[in-house]
This record gives sequence, structure tokens and C-alpha cells, in this order.
Amino acid sequence: MIATAVVAAVVLAVVLSRPDDGGTGASDGGTSTSSGEVFLQPAADTGPDEFTESTVDEKSSASPVAPSGATESAPQNAVRGVKGDAPGLYGGTRKVASCDVEKQIKYFEDAPDKQRAFASVARIQPSEVPAYLRSLTPVQLRMDTRVTNHGYKDGAPTSYQAVLQAGTAVLVDDRGVPKVRCACGNPLSPPVARQTAPKTTGDAWPGYKQSNVVMVTPAPEPVDVFVMCEPDGEWFERHKGDTGKKDNKTEKPDKPSPSASVTTPTAPSDPASPQPQPPSDPPTSDTDTSGPTTDEPPSSGTQPPPPDSDTGGDTGSDTGGGTTEEQAPAS
Repeated sequence: MIATAVVAAVVLAVVLSRPDDGGTGASDGGTSTSSGEVFLQPAADTGPDEFTESTVDEKSSASPVAPSGATESAPQNAVRGVKGDAPGLYGGTRKVASCDVEKQIKYFEDAPDKQRAFASVARIQPSEVPAYLRSLTPVQLRMDTRVTNHGYKDGAPTSYQAVLQAGTAVLVDDRGVPKVRCACGNPLSPPVARQTAPKTTGDAWPGYKQSNVVMVTPAPEPVDVFVMCEPDGEWFERHKGDTGKKDNKTEKPDKPSPSASVTTPTAPSDPASPQPQPPSDPPTSDTDTSGPTTDEPPSSGTQPPPPDSDTGGDTGSDTGGGTTEEQAPAS
């Protein structure tokens, strides 16, 4: 296990801002945020309102790492951003894919309604889902990461703000941005901003600290090769869209510690899109955190789906169809 920060890229304290505390329309159905809760999702939990069964390969693992922090003071709604091409941002086991992409494709082929809902969030046609999934790269998070998670309920996608635990298996796009959570098949998009400090709900895992939560911002250029770290500290390269077959060992990055700065980008909004409907009952337990806040998170028990929207950094994928309001999943 590596105990030091290994992300060789600039880490930004990103302030997610939005015009008001109400709903922000997003192309994925819009977002309605009232309580600004963020749901904590442990890596192994399927969570509520899942799209599919898990496709995680447990033979793959990753060591967590804490990002080096900015020394400047940051607003309460700030969250540090890490570029998607940062070496060490992702980890895993060499030659082992953290997610079974073909199994994920089969699940959707057997559930056309869910495939259509997934496609609406990814803003693609249902027939394009297989190719889209194969274009993504299976990795594991090495830092607790803020996202908008989209569940499936009553025939439609839902959305809620979430923090995914380090070790979570995800599929990332060619800019290094998480697009699918493999434990539940849920599509992911950038986190939604809020102007006040966030409140968390759900069970915090050992070592969880709001100050260590990051969001992934798109790499400035398409990523051909992701530089990843194994649990034993060895480094390897994984090619974009590859499932580990072409993995090669590589040297440890020259700059293992990131520099940090504070910025205040404004998240774009799309007033034209409809607001999503809330997934399940709102989460029960809340705790104050100091990162960006957004939609309502799920409650304990099952993991709930709430709001969606864009975040500073990754224009991410907005859903094309209506999504249910961002609310924390009910327990």
C-alpha cells in the first residue's frame, strides 16, 4: 500500500457554483436540490435503485491514497479537482479488468428499458450502448470521489449526489472521467454544485474525510494510456478502452506529489431540460462536510438516487431523457 499522495497532476480546489439553491435544469433531466445532501457509497455496496447486477471483478484491487491539499483557504462549497489523466489517480491489478464490460452489455441487452434509460443519461442512442461501454476503460478509484450517481426507478433514471469510496470499480472515458459504477451498472456524471457546505448521509467508512474528497475534471487532451498503481506499489500502463490485456509495467512518475490551487469555475446550466423526479425517500442521517454540496443523497439501507447537473470541469454526460429529482435514496 502506498501511504503518500501519488497523483502527478495539478489538484484544484474547485468551487462548484450555481445560480441558486433550487433546481438546475440539466440535459439529463434536470436537477432539483433542496437539502444539498451527499450520499456516501462504500465500494462494495450495490446501493439502491441499481441499473444492473454487479460486474466487478474482485480479483482486482487498488490502494487508497490521500491527495495533497491546497494551502489556500477555500469556500465551504469547494472540492478539490484532479485531472483525469493524472498518474496514480486510478489503480487496479495489472492484467485484470476491474469490471466485466461484456457482462454489463449482456445485462442491458436483456433489459431494453434499462438500456434506454442508461442511454438517455449518457446522451446516446440505445443501440450505441454496447460500443459506448467498450470504449470506456475499467479502473478503480484511489481517492474518495464526488459524482452524480444515476439510479433506475419506476422505468426512469434518477439522480443523486454521491461520494464513491476509494477502491470503487468504475469505467472512465477518454478524458479520465468516471462514467459507470460497476457495482450497480449506474451511469455517472459530474457532481452538481451548491453554494453552501454539504451534508452527508449514509455510513462513513474508516478513514473518510471530507477534506480528502476530490472530483475528476476532464483531461485537456484525450488519454491514450492511463498510468495506474497496483496495491504493492508497482506501476503499469493501461490503454484506453482495453480490459487489461495490453497492460505493461512502467516506472513510477517523476512527480508523485500534486500541486494545488484554488479556482472558482461556474458550472454551466441547461434551463431547457426537465427536472428529474426523486428516487426514493430521502436519506436519514446527515453530517456536515466541507465540500461542494448538491442534490439530496440516499438514505441508509438502500442507496438512493437524487439530483444531476454539470460541474466545473467536466461537461460530463447529461441525460437526454427525464430523470427523477435528485433525492437521497431511501433506506
